Amino acid sequence: MTSIKKEIIPFRRFLLDSGFEVWAGKSSENNDLLSTKYCAENDLWFHARGSSGSHVVLKENLELGEFTKKEIEQAAQIAAYYSKQRSASRVPIAYTFAKFVKKPRGVPSGTVYIKHEKIINVKPVLPESV
Repeated sequence: MTSIKKEIIPFRRFLLDSGFEVWAGKSSENNDLLSTKYCAENDLWFHARGSSGSHVVLKENLELGEFTKKEIEQAAQIAAYYSKQRSASRVPIAYTFAKFVKKPRGVPSGTVYIKHEKIINVKPVLPESV
């Protein structure tokens, strides 16, 4: 009998009621790892706009289908909660597909450039379902 070790994911992990997973970085270096090594191109990537905070990824799951507005809002709330704007009543969160997130050489840890972003304003809370 062979034993299969399950990889330990070094991020905050949340399971939404719908079954989708959300991963959040814990530091600038951890954000880099999440955004460059652990994202599939069709995962959705989130970050507080104009503020430092965790990179947050809503993981694609082909068995569950496309993301709904509720799942996008919940992932954005997690990004707002783990940002410097946590005490604000509403936080603008930028999101895009992970394939549009790039980390150029030589930029500081946690710095990325994104294209095709959309903005959602959310309350910085952890959703009740997680």
